[in-house]
Amino acid sequence: MANSAHKLLIGSTEAYSGKSATILGLAPYLKEKGLSIAYSKPVVTSSDRDKKQIVEDDIKFIGQTLELTPEKIGLPILHLNNKTISNRLSGETATEYSQSLQEYAQQTTADLILFEGPDNLWEGSLFGLSVGQMAEIIDGSILLVCRYHSLLCVDSLLAAKQYLGDRLIGAIVNDIPLKDLQSANKIKPYLEKQGISIFGMIPRNDLLRSVSVREIAKKLDAKVLCREDRLDLMAESLTIGAMNVNSALKYFRQRKNMVVVTGGDRTELQMAALETSTQCLILTGQLPPQPLILSRAIDLEIPILSVNLDTLTTVEIVDNTFGKVPLQEPIKVNCIQNLMKQHFDCDRLLDKLAIETPVIAK
Repeated sequence: MANSAHKLLIGSTEAYSGKSATILGLAPYLKEKGLSIAYSKPVVTSSDRDKKQIVEDDIKFIGQTLELTPEKIGLPILHLNNKTISNRLSGETATEYSQSLQEYAQQTTADLILFEGPDNLWEGSLFGLSVGQMAEIIDGSILLVCRYHSLLCVDSLLAAKQYLGDRLIGAIVNDIPLKDLQSANKIKPYLEKQGISIFGMIPRNDLLRSVSVREIAKKLDAKVLCREDRLDLMAESLTIGAMNVNSALKYFRQRKNMVVVTGGDRTELQMAALETSTQCLILTGQLPPQPLILSRAIDLEIPILSVNLDTLTTVEIVDNTFGKVPLQEPIKVNCIQNLMKQHFDCDRLLDKLAIETPVIAK
């Protein structure tokens, strides 16, 4: 007998749009409504061992956060990497991925199964597991998460509607800069007229784009010179200390929760950074800080990292980390859930999915 669970596939127009965040944000509301849920991430891009471990940690974290039993968590059935793609292109015997996906969807007992799609709408096509193909296999609906870059995101959603057809029940426009909120509000009425329901317009939140000092140290393979006990501090912005100290102080005071990258010989800039809203000081050039800098950082509980990299490379690595780290900090989960509660229309989503919520006795 086929499982009567509703299936919702969370897809995105590009990587790092907020699919996992959407799932974590929806869960509390669904539970409040008395609905049981399950979670699956059938396709992942794992080009190296580190990425594969991150994906596995992500799935484990989501399962724990949603308080799901192991049978309610669907592990990846396809890892997209050079080996699996090469085997497919060579015509080797193909694993029946669609059958595995269908079996999970049919055998999992829940009111709603949340499937997390791959990085974009096309990944997995070679194996019959793109977002659109998966929706057909599981007979599910698609909710798209679109990260806002400009009003051009309208084109992405219109093209997605044409590509996905009636399987697409609506979208979320995510990570809208506060300065763009007024102009972005034009998106919703227009897309609604085109048959694309917009369930949420989510403003940008610096905390969600932040990264822990621990993660930065890991990415840089840095040596921690002090306050290793404070690596869980969250940094929200990146600043390069390469100017004169007067200009630097004025600039530093305008920022908050910074990572400051500067040369190991720039003692005056290091001190200026420590006296402002700095979460971490990164020193390049393999030069140790002066004892007074180390002492002040210890007193202020600010970690100092030393890297065997030039300033440009260091900045590129750190900058690329913001907004692209796993959501494995409870503080971020709470932030996501608050944002979804304020800006996402969950009732409308359930209506679109035709899900009747249980009557909960008070």
